Amino acid sequence: MSVARDIITVAGVSAGVFFFFAGTVGLLRFPDTLTRLHALSKADNLGLGFVVLGLLPQTGSLRDGLKLISIWMFVLLAGATVSQLIARTARQSGSGK
Repeated sequence: MSVARDIITVAGVSAGVFFFFAGTVGLLRFPDTLTRLHALSKADNLGLGFVVLGLLPQTGSLRDGLKLISIWMFVLLAGATVSQLIARTARQSGSGK
């Protein structure tokens, strides 16, 4: 059973790393602030979700699994808030182009 959990963990974390990498490529290649922000926030949220889902089989208890999920939810909330603030600032200053 340990081998199956390890395979799920490797697959989840690898998928998360792929989305983190895709978000970084979007950050470097897209032309303006708003598209860069969109690519980065979406890919990072999905990447962290896959990492958390990959790590869940390795947790020792339900409490540890709930901690991982709560951290993920907190990062989703914080990422959405920060993205809105950055986008608003970029639009008001005119540097969103």
